[in-house]
Amino acid sequence: MVANLWIYRHFILNSVVNEIRGRFARSKLGGMWLVIHPLMQVAIYALILSKLLAAKLPGVESTYAYAVYLMAGMLGWTLFNELLNRGLNLFIENAGLIKKMNFPRVTLPAIATASSLVSGAMLLLAMLLLFPLLGFGFSLAMLWLIPLIAVVTAFGLALGLLLGVINVFLRDLGQATPVVLQVWFWFTPIVYPLDILPEAYRNVIRFNPMCSAVNGFQRVLVYGEPPEMISLIYPAAFVAVLMPIAVLAFRRADEEMADLL
Repeated sequence: MVANLWIYRHFILNSVVNEIRGRFARSKLGGMWLVIHPLMQVAIYALILSKLLAAKLPGVESTYAYAVYLMAGMLGWTLFNELLNRGLNLFIENAGLIKKMNFPRVTLPAIATASSLVSGAMLLLAMLLLFPLLGFGFSLAMLWLIPLIAVVTAFGLALGLLLGVINVFLRDLGQATPVVLQVWFWFTPIVYPLDILPEAYRNVIRFNPMCSAVNGFQRVLVYGEPPEMISLIYPAAFVAVLMPIAVLAFRRADEEMADLL
């Protein structure tokens, strides 16, 4: 599978480029929308949550602290959410390609992952462009975003790939997953600090691997501090379990999927 990824690297790269171009076909600004969309999203968060609602985050002396806190959490969650949703529908959406062409199926999750990382990078770029305007500076702690993004990407890819394979055989999963993701979002401290919850609820939410990962993004971007090691180790433990299962399920279902799609 790894060898196929290398052999078909140009196919993967061209597919990602074509997918991005396809999003903005006949658009005058083209790829600039990759920056404009997340930039506007970031600006709206900053304006509504900080200026109009005067929301402040305890421990940070800044009018825009809560907005940055929310955007940091959204950065990690959006990447995970996109990877999971793309993996969930990956084989169904590419059914025509799978039936008509003989190519390594492993290139499909690779294309989806690369495309999701481009979108995530644009959101991060939009945030960093606004950082000076929001009164936040840059620090060496931001280098920790690299392993954090890597862990969230691996987690979203592993879970998305596993669900995508199952979804080919059990289509109800595609209907149920968005509902589960909505609940999962609110069980992740993105729009609220974990400290405001009663201790009993905090202990339950800490079992959520995305809680640890999102907390890592927030510590780096809001407080300028390195993440706690649990932010990397805990989600990585889920990846270590899910990835081999997802790859095994993918390999075993590879031949059968073409007949069912």
